Amino acid sequence: MSMEGSLGQDSGGREIWGPPVTRKSLMRGGLAALLVAPWTASSLGAGGGQESGDSEAEASGRTQGAGATGDEIVLGVSAAFSGPSRGLGTELYRGATAYFNLVNDNGGIEGRKISLKLYDDGYQPDPCVQNTMRLMLEDKVFLLFGYVGTPTVTRVLPILKKFQNESIFLFFPFTGAQPQREPPYGDFAFNLRASYNQETAGLVDNLVRIGKRRIAVFYQIDAYGRSGWAGVRAALEKHGEKLAGEATYSRGEKFTGSMRKQVEILQGVSPDAVICVGAYAACAAFARDAVDLGLEVPIANLSFVGSENLLKLLVEGRLDGEKYTRLLINSQVVPSYEDTSIPAVREYRELMARYDPKVPEELTQEEYTPFPHSFGSLEGFLNAKLLAEILRRLGPNPDRAGLEEAVFSIRDFDLGISEQVSFGPDRRQGLQRVYHTVVDNGRFVPLDDWGARFA
Repeated sequence: MSMEGSLGQDSGGREIWGPPVTRKSLMRGGLAALLVAPWTASSLGAGGGQESGDSEAEASGRTQGAGATGDEIVLGVSAAFSGPSRGLGTELYRGATAYFNLVNDNGGIEGRKISLKLYDDGYQPDPCVQNTMRLMLEDKVFLLFGYVGTPTVTRVLPILKKFQNESIFLFFPFTGAQPQREPPYGDFAFNLRASYNQETAGLVDNLVRIGKRRIAVFYQIDAYGRSGWAGVRAALEKHGEKLAGEATYSRGEKFTGSMRKQVEILQGVSPDAVICVGAYAACAAFARDAVDLGLEVPIANLSFVGSENLLKLLVEGRLDGEKYTRLLINSQVVPSYEDTSIPAVREYRELMARYDPKVPEELTQEEYTPFPHSFGSLEGFLNAKLLAEILRRLGPNPDRAGLEEAVFSIRDFDLGISEQVSFGPDRRQGLQRVYHTVVDNGRFVPLDDWGARFA
C-alpha cells in the first residue's frame, strides 16, 4: 500500500519522513523559478542566499536583519485556515495573536512590533511547501512559526535543511511527530509541546493499567497517522502486547462521511479500546458511527484532534449527545483552560477576552465560529509567550544566526503553568507533560480516576 508521508531512507541509509525535495517535486509545486538560479545572492535573507563555501561571517552578515526591520519582526505562518481542519489553524492563530497583541501594545520587542505573514495551506503538504518557499524567498521572514500538522511539516523540513546556512528555523509547530525531533531534521525546528510518543504512551499505559489490553488504532493514513500508530505499537510492546487491529482513513474526510467500514473492521477484532490518530471531523465521525454500530469501548484521541470541534460535532443539535461522549478520552499537551488557579490560564483568558483575535478576512472563505477558549488557542498563546521571550534575548539587533543561542539560554523558564521550560543542544522540546481529559456536562475536564470511569 502506498502511503503519503511514509518512512523512507536518505542517501546515508537513515530513515526519513516524507519525500525528499527534488527538482521534480519543486516543479510540480509551481516553484520552477527557484531552479533557474537557486539560492543566488539576491534570493534569500537581507543580502541573499549562501553558497556552501561561504564563511560563517559572510553567512551571519546576510542573516542579520532578515525579517527584522527598524519597526517590525516578521514571522511566517502556513497553516490550515480552510478545509475540514480549518479550526486547528484558526484556534492556534487566535491564541498566539492574543499574546502578540499584548507585546505590541507595550512597545513590541526592542521597539519592533511582531507581525505575522499568513498563508493558508488547508492542511495539505503541497500548498504548505509553496507557502514556505514564498515566506523565505519573497517575504524574507525572520523565522517560521505556528505551522499545523505532521504531513505539512514533514514536507517542509527537507527545505529547511537545504537552507540551513541561512539559519531559518521552524518554531513550535502544532504536531507531536518525531521527524522534527530527531536526525536528520531535528536541528531545524524547536518544539514546545510534548510528543505523540509521550501522548500515546500515556494513553496505552493507563488503559493497560485498568485492564484494557486489546488496543486498536484508527488513524489518518499519512505521516501524522503513522507517527501515532508507531507510538501506540511501541507502547504496547513494552507491556508485551501487540495492536489488536487497525483501520485507516484519508486526510480531509468530513464529519458527514461514513466510517462504517472502519468501525466494522475494528469490531471484528473485539478491542478493549481504540486510540484515534486524526483530525476532528473524521474522528468525530468514527466516534459517532462506533456508538451507532455498537462498538462501545473507550475511544481516545491525541491532542492534535481539536477537542472542542470534536465535541461540537458530536453533540450539537442532539438530545442524546451524552451517549456519544461518555467513553471519550482526549490527551492534551497544555493544562485545562478552565483551571483559573493556573497563572498563565488567567492571563490567557483575560487577553482572549480583551483582543478576541480574528483570522484576516482574506483567509476566511469558509464559515467557522471560533471558541472563546480552547486547548488549541491556549497552546498558541503559550507558543507566542515563549517566542516573545526568545526574541527579547536576541537584544536590540536581532539576527537569525543568534536564534539557537537565544533558545538554548532558556533554562527553567516559568511560563506560568507549573512546568518549567528548558532547551539545549540536545533538548529541542520545551515541555514534557501530558494531560488527560473526559467530557462531563458538555465540556472537557481533567480525568482523575481511570478505573472509576472506564474499568
